[in-house]
Amino acid sequence: MKKKVLVLGCTGSIGTSTLDIIRAFPGRFEVCGLSAHTNQKKLNGLAAEFGCTNTALTADAVSADKTANTARNLSAAALSNEKIAQLIEKSKADIAVNGIAGAAGLMPSVLCLENGIDLALANKETIVMAAPLIRALAEKKGRKIIPVDSEHSALFALIERFGKERVNSLILTASGGPFRTTAREKLKDVKPEDALKHPTWSMGQKISIDSATLANKGLEVIEACRLFDMEPEKVKVTVHPQSLVHSLIETVDGDLYAQISEPDMKRPIISALTYPDMIENNLKKLDLFSALGNPDGNAEGVTMSFYPARFDDFPLLGAAYEAQKKGGSYTIAYNAANESAVSMFLQKKIGFTQIADIVSEVLEKDRTQEPRTFNDVFAIDEQVRREAEICGQRLIRGNI
Repeated sequence: MKKKVLVLGCTGSIGTSTLDIIRAFPGRFEVCGLSAHTNQKKLNGLAAEFGCTNTALTADAVSADKTANTARNLSAAALSNEKIAQLIEKSKADIAVNGIAGAAGLMPSVLCLENGIDLALANKETIVMAAPLIRALAEKKGRKIIPVDSEHSALFALIERFGKERVNSLILTASGGPFRTTAREKLKDVKPEDALKHPTWSMGQKISIDSATLANKGLEVIEACRLFDMEPEKVKVTVHPQSLVHSLIETVDGDLYAQISEPDMKRPIISALTYPDMIENNLKKLDLFSALGNPDGNAEGVTMSFYPARFDDFPLLGAAYEAQKKGGSYTIAYNAANESAVSMFLQKKIGFTQIADIVSEVLEKDRTQEPRTFNDVFAIDEQVRREAEICGQRLIRGNI
């Protein structure tokens, strides 16, 4: 029987890779639902290709009926979630791939689990913002959360093979982003178009900026701590420019074990879709013995190098560790402030290094409140975004 797959964010990089996998295995998977944010034309084309009648365009939720929306006093986010809820209910999926970017992906994750659907999770904000609540919901519904980030997919697989009791620490790899070797004093002059040029991965704008500031790795540190119940001190980051090692574990006897493959997001997606099975596929394999294009045919092998992360030059990485250590609502604040600041940077309202300034100021406030419900999470998120906007306005005026 085919596994029915719901693809949330089907026009983004995760969604596109997911659909490529489904094309490659038509006898194993079928598309039962598709959502996109703004690209109606592409959504319609994909729906026609896969014979999928269940679709949702979330950005159109407000503009479709302004009079009705005003009367019901619903926000754009609430209307988007309403459309996602209707899509999830109609799709009757076995598994959902959540490739929606940012905090907007949290409620779709909640809705999938509430409807008894396993979650292949590429939206790290779901865990960063609401890990205790989302994990409790998954347990209550008897559903699985399978990470799709390449790093966490690797850790998930390694921990499954060795057993949690044998793992001493986790090591996340980072490409270092486009400014891995850029001098600290030059970072303040970085422009959005420079920060969007990731050396390894093709991603959306927000995650590309996060990779440039190392905020993305900070979010992944928080996610690893919360997914695998590890203290921050036991989650480490190493810069690995080749992006071939996707994560490592250190076992209790001091040995390191790595997951190594070509950098291709289809790998963690196919692992999630087929879990707990492992299937043959046509994805490019890493050839350790290839000549790598050397014209005389002499094998050059494959080089893998590792460097310490530059915590002082990219302070958002360290800020993530502090947010995780403090608990409460600090990780919600970290994510919300960063999303707001990145938006301002992309609009060229603030400088590259001022993203970290905004996050730092927001995290100075007391965030010890522990959210008890998902509504608490959203309320805290909204409040922090207002604070970040005020901080950004002061930066723009040159007052701080």
